[in-house]
Amino acid sequence: MRIGVVMDPIESINIKKDSTFEMIWQAQQLGWSVVYFEMNDLSIQNGIAMGRARSVTAHQNNEHWFDLGESEPIELGSLDAILMRKDPPFDMEFVYSTYILELAEQQGALVVNSPSALRDCNEKAYCAWFPEVCPETVITRNASDFKEFLATHNDIILKPLDGMGGASIFRIQAGSPNISVIIETLTNHGTTYAMAQRYLPEIKQGDKRILMVAGEAVPYSLARIPADGETRGNLAAGGRGVAQKLSDADKHIASVVGPQLLKRNILFAGLDVIGDRLTEINVTSPTCIKEINAEFGTNIALDLMHAIEAKINHQRA
Repeated sequence: MRIGVVMDPIESINIKKDSTFEMIWQAQQLGWSVVYFEMNDLSIQNGIAMGRARSVTAHQNNEHWFDLGESEPIELGSLDAILMRKDPPFDMEFVYSTYILELAEQQGALVVNSPSALRDCNEKAYCAWFPEVCPETVITRNASDFKEFLATHNDIILKPLDGMGGASIFRIQAGSPNISVIIETLTNHGTTYAMAQRYLPEIKQGDKRILMVAGEAVPYSLARIPADGETRGNLAAGGRGVAQKLSDADKHIASVVGPQLLKRNILFAGLDVIGDRLTEINVTSPTCIKEINAEFGTNIALDLMHAIEAKINHQRA
């Protein structure tokens, strides 16, 4: 197997936490050849999806965790698989890269996750396809809609559709003095869509990340417990990660969402669950592999590599 990985600069990652590094490492343990790309290495030349590839060798060494080979042009379709692991923001540059990867997909490579799914399944908005397991939600850019939603529920969360790591997430309660300015800021004065959800007090027990591999839930989640005085559990916002077994409600949510992920060729996703409600579906570059592995002895990246290999073999058959 020869696979490519599109990611942020590898020299900038923290290998103690980085899920993409773990994927590279496990592919390497299988004897697979791995090549590395950043987004500016991708191009289309006369209808062929191309990339400037560098072979990458991973090391479990906090001081020297990778070696890169010389850059060489390759046809992306010649790879068995390509992992698209570039972190958000999900901007037009990201969208343009999915066009290149979709062409690579047509020319022979399995892209994980599917480029069309990366475009279609916004990590906030895609929850609207599963209202039966989500909290009450509104997506709009109309200030009066948000104010009506607040009047109905009294305590809500507002967030942008393109954020990550807990950035620009606001909790608003009835009577809060800054309601209008928060809405104006998130919607850029009514020109940008944003999301509101009913506040879930169960956030105090953690925002659970459930990892999905080939439509099936890993049996354990990482509950991200908010820091004192915070409403956000994101690790990037100071949350504390606690690995735990899935609850019956977690398993139910996974059983509802999993088949639809498979239909969209999403082999690896992260469901965010508070209490018994689904709040986000992460499909771009879900994390938390390392933390769950450390607590329960799982090998989630290896499971993903096996799922990728099985998908390739099925397509070829």
